[in-house]
Amino acid sequence: MSENTSQYKKGLKDGIPIALGYFAVSFTLGIAAKKAGLLPWQAALMSFAMLASAGEFAVITIIASSGSYLQMFLTTIIVNLRYLLMSCSLSQKLKPGEKLHHRFFIAYSVTDEIFGISSNAEGRLNPFYNYGATTVASPAWTIGTFLGAAVGAILPSWAENALSVALYGMFLAIVIPESKKNKVIAGIVLVSFASSFAFSKIPFLCDISSGMKITILTVVIAGIAALIFPIKEGESE
Repeated sequence: MSENTSQYKKGLKDGIPIALGYFAVSFTLGIAAKKAGLLPWQAALMSFAMLASAGEFAVITIIASSGSYLQMFLTTIIVNLRYLLMSCSLSQKLKPGEKLHHRFFIAYSVTDEIFGISSNAEGRLNPFYNYGATTVASPAWTIGTFLGAAVGAILPSWAENALSVALYGMFLAIVIPESKKNKVIAGIVLVSFASSFAFSKIPFLCDISSGMKITILTVVIAGIAALIFPIKEGESE
């Protein structure tokens, strides 16, 4: 078995829990899209193209309020700005001289969860690992959105609420194992939780959009952590 095939299968395996979480959350997204007036195929196309829960919810909110295209464009950029940071980080894990088309397709699959498992991969990142995870995650997100827009409106409110919390459990499943292995990572995770909570309570800061909050916290916390706990040349990534 070639290394690419092995990495692809590993990506498939690691992507299954993400796909299950995506299906549940995107089902709720589809319900919101339906209420905003989108047809099921339109909601599914949006999910396939964007793969961003916060960005899509922001767009749906703007559509529901009859906002302008400019407002939609700027909001989407701000909310999804964190993916630029994630892409820069993943580019450092690829082998030097990695082909452009691999970088292009990896960029499409950069989501919070796939970034999480890709960042935890030992050594250099093999593009086929991302392809494997994306093979199950992207269709689950798209199909879940379609079904939510098509039939989700008939679900009771308690079922909608249950589906909406699935993503948070998936986040915890990504960060807890690595936090157990490394005390530095555990400390950074705790600081991130505390900082995020503070941003939601402190006047003025609580008015910042969720996407911008994530971007600010990522830059500040990751930057400070890199200064205090730098990875020395030759250490495993």
